[in-house]
Amino acid sequence: MPLRFQNRPSLVAYLTCGDPDLATSRDIALATIEAGGDVMELGVPFSDPLADGLVNQLAAQRGLESGTTPPKVLETVAAIRTESQVPIVLYIYYNLIHKVGMKQFITTVAKAGVDGLLVLDLPPEESENYESLMRDAGLCNIYLIAPTTPDDRIGLIAKRATGFIYYVSREGVTGMQQKVSDTIGMMTAKIRQHTTLPIAVGFGISNPEQAKIVAANAEAIVVGSAIVNQIAANGKSPDLVSKVSAFVKTLADAVKTN
Repeated sequence: MPLRFQNRPSLVAYLTCGDPDLATSRDIALATIEAGGDVMELGVPFSDPLADGLVNQLAAQRGLESGTTPPKVLETVAAIRTESQVPIVLYIYYNLIHKVGMKQFITTVAKAGVDGLLVLDLPPEESENYESLMRDAGLCNIYLIAPTTPDDRIGLIAKRATGFIYYVSREGVTGMQQKVSDTIGMMTAKIRQHTTLPIAVGFGISNPEQAKIVAANAEAIVVGSAIVNQIAANGKSPDLVSKVSAFVKTLADAVKTN
């Protein structure tokens, strides 16, 4: 069950929900979609975001300080859904799901209009009944593959994933980089030996030039920290939404010229 990428290559745009506040997150998400975002990836603020670099860590902190909770994130999803049906994926840490209960959480997010979950610290080997619950709810369980993932495990993850494969283009945490990895083409080719799902490449893509390079080897690119950094830099500006939207448009235009 792949998510619908209407354009190939596509842009997956990441925002930390509640940064700087929930109402603005909704406005930024809708403006991002209008600017060419094909899939929205909404980060659920968490106190210990171990997969994230400084930019997204600070965004999570701002989200928590603005009073953002998982139920309020889902209210924001529902508000976005009144104006757009673009796929929405939650980027989330497992503790937030465990606290509620997996079945209840999955049922609730499906009702809110979420299409998939990317649970950063839930590998398929430890997922128990997660995948069957997701399937029953009509949601996609998205897994990560990294440059260090062994070949046999790539096959396992590709077989168990739905929606799309998220390929982490470099080792380490999220964050902007000066250049893209030179192994992306090799790794995406290796992943394609195991699956027909779309491959979205993320972690470190910082500008339109990098986005265009990566899009040559992927069905989608994921840009997070670079967008979040725009929010951080312009958080108090009355032009925040339009400035973020203009930046996203440069990324979307670059991706779609491939």
